[in-house]
Amino acid sequence: MALATRTHSSGAERQPSPRRPPRRTFLGSTVGKKAVMAVSGLILLAYLVAHVMGNLKVFFGPDEFNAYGHWLRTMGAPVLHHGWALWIVRVGLLAAVIAHGVSAYQLSRLDRRARPTRYVHKRRRASYATRTMRWGGVIIALFVVWHLLDLTTLTVNGNAQPGHPYENVVATFSTWYGNVIYLVAMLAVGLHVRHGFWSAAQTLGVGSARRDRALKAAATTLALVLTAGFVAVPVAVMTGVVS
Repeated sequence: MALATRTHSSGAERQPSPRRPPRRTFLGSTVGKKAVMAVSGLILLAYLVAHVMGNLKVFFGPDEFNAYGHWLRTMGAPVLHHGWALWIVRVGLLAAVIAHGVSAYQLSRLDRRARPTRYVHKRRRASYATRTMRWGGVIIALFVVWHLLDLTTLTVNGNAQPGHPYENVVATFSTWYGNVIYLVAMLAVGLHVRHGFWSAAQTLGVGSARRDRALKAAATTLALVLTAGFVAVPVAVMTGVVS
């Protein structure tokens, strides 16, 4: 009996202990990924605001706009070397874009894993901006590549003049395809900003039942102002206001 008891006790001791679930870090959680997406989105939004203000300098003539383009490469001088500040901004924006895109992809994967089967009851249809967020992101990403090739490296701008940004902008929007690409992309940007601004406010805890209406109005206004500001440049070239 004693031997049997010892054998039974020994076998019980050899049973493997249950595995503990891996501890998730903040960035590995859904909340963390949404926070990364919200903060990176706000960084990109701040860039869009600064960018559209710079673009509107085209209405003050070639001297003003070309001087602005030159300043972008000399800002930070004499502390920073020629072009260093611009590259710092570019690297920061690239990091924000990567963080924004990766977190969006990861959240999409988590959402699909959480709902492996189709809904039995048809859900309420989401808003147009919500349903086009993913495709809007793809459109914007493709546009950024084209935009860099067009006005930064001047690879696809056949009438480009190095060192003359005003003339290069006019050359781009003097073509039908340049206008179509830009206008479609700016509409995607507007929808993205409208939905993204409100979502970021909810993620960062700014939103509430009392403030939702004001936040949605602010998101819509901001999206309309940015879209109108960006679209104003190609429209001005097409109509001869800028030439």
